[in-house]
Amino acid sequence: MKYISETLSSRLISHELAFNAVSAAFIAASEQAALFPVVIAQGHAPGSIFSLKSANTVELTGWKAGSYWPGNVEKNIPCHASTIFLLNPETGYLDAVIEGSAVNAYRTAAADAVAVSKLAREDAQCLVIFGTGHQAFYECLAVSKVRNIKTILVVGRDQNKAQILADKLNEQGLSAHNCDAQSACRRADIIVTATTATSPLFAAEWIKPGTHISAMGADTNGKQELPAELLESAKLYCDFTTQSRVIGEFQHLGQKLLHQPQMIGHVLNGKAAGRVNNSEITVFDSSGIAVQDLFIGRHLLTAAVEAGFNITAG
Repeated sequence: MKYISETLSSRLISHELAFNAVSAAFIAASEQAALFPVVIAQGHAPGSIFSLKSANTVELTGWKAGSYWPGNVEKNIPCHASTIFLLNPETGYLDAVIEGSAVNAYRTAAADAVAVSKLAREDAQCLVIFGTGHQAFYECLAVSKVRNIKTILVVGRDQNKAQILADKLNEQGLSAHNCDAQSACRRADIIVTATTATSPLFAAEWIKPGTHISAMGADTNGKQELPAELLESAKLYCDFTTQSRVIGEFQHLGQKLLHQPQMIGHVLNGKAAGRVNNSEITVFDSSGIAVQDLFIGRHLLTAAVEAGFNITAG
């Protein structure tokens, strides 16, 4: 069996590796992957959640165990933790275990970056981020890799936390400052929502033509970041249609979902169109799919071997 520790996976991961792995995962998801119902449970600690997301493709079989422990904020450690398990597709025996808590932040942000690379305007320069947590930072870095972002506006309920995130982004060479929701939306070329919200973060009428929106937060029943009115008029995309309609942002539309959202994998393989003009409002819903984890796990195993690390466990 192969094993990659949290320390090693954190050393191997990069935005480029994550982008390539997630791009391949989205194509596989749109062509031949099987995804299974997400198992979600609660921990004893208030607000804590852990989940299991599983899938198989022609080449990969396995699952990701993830957890969200909001109390970790007080311990100054990330709230999210993740471990990837890969099975031998021929025998069903456990083939690899990859600790990937830091990796998960790159993996989620890469989904956003892949969508932005196909759906945002080429001349997009103003990025708005809703959310001030651990994940929001990585979303901004990933998007800045695929578009020439000149301004980042941080929107958060806690102005102190918003300023802390802005300062952290400025330290990375990006130009960021905090802003109120309405002013930010009216300036935005790209909006990314990375929150745990259960109601819309902004009003549909604040969104100007040509804006792209990546909704990254809705991954369980009841979560919601975007106004339904916006979804009724925008061009809709997602990571996996069935899951997005059950636990993603589109769960709130029901019968109002007039058009089937396009899977981003179909845009990547040329079977569906992405943005076709500069006036469209596009929305990408990321509910997070296990195929992303399987592919990023395989990419990490390859990177470890190529770098000369011994990853064989007793």
